[in-house]
Amino acid sequence: MTNYATRRTMMVDTQIRPSDVTKFPIIDAMLSVPREAFVPRHLREAAYVGENIQLGGARVVLEPRTLAKMLDALEIRGDDLVLDIGSGLGYSAAVMARMAEAVVAVEEDKELVAEAQGLLAENGADNVILHEGPLNEGAPEHGPYDVITLQGAVEHLPEALTDQLKDGGRIACLFMEGALGVVRIGYKIDGQINWRFSFNAGAPVLPGFERHAAFTF
Repeated sequence: MTNYATRRTMMVDTQIRPSDVTKFPIIDAMLSVPREAFVPRHLREAAYVGENIQLGGARVVLEPRTLAKMLDALEIRGDDLVLDIGSGLGYSAAVMARMAEAVVAVEEDKELVAEAQGLLAENGADNVILHEGPLNEGAPEHGPYDVITLQGAVEHLPEALTDQLKDGGRIACLFMEGALGVVRIGYKIDGQINWRFSFNAGAPVLPGFERHAAFTF
């Protein structure tokens, strides 16, 4: 029988800590949330490998290092309201739920939403609100938010989403620039997002966040 708790500890010791992520709330959350429960059943044996886990189509569960480094840069606090875009089966939301006051997890796939609802309840993430709808529209009725995360890459970030971030809030975004992925942390100051480079990573572009080609004549 697979000892997932041991694999979870190994994930933290070999993927998270060596990436200079050492804050206790992040380490505690990633040691506590059973990642294997939030990936497709046939991929549970691969739940703790250091790569993105496929959910189907262009959707993934971000590799542990990428998620952990995002959380490290965002410095989520216990009174923060977090918007999690593209939450899939709910792993990222479950992790952040242990750090924040509440998480609003947005997912547009009905099957993923239905399964995530049960998984989050089973794992005690009762401060997560699941919102079914287009990823690029967010969930304005629950905002504004202190923190926004996206569980996949973008080529274009809609203003409709950044408008839901509080002034003084933070957003972590993985921008795909050709083959290169760059995670930047945005800080909203006087209504404007100021971006800072954080680290390099890679993931498929989320639906609705593609760059639209300009018309040429």
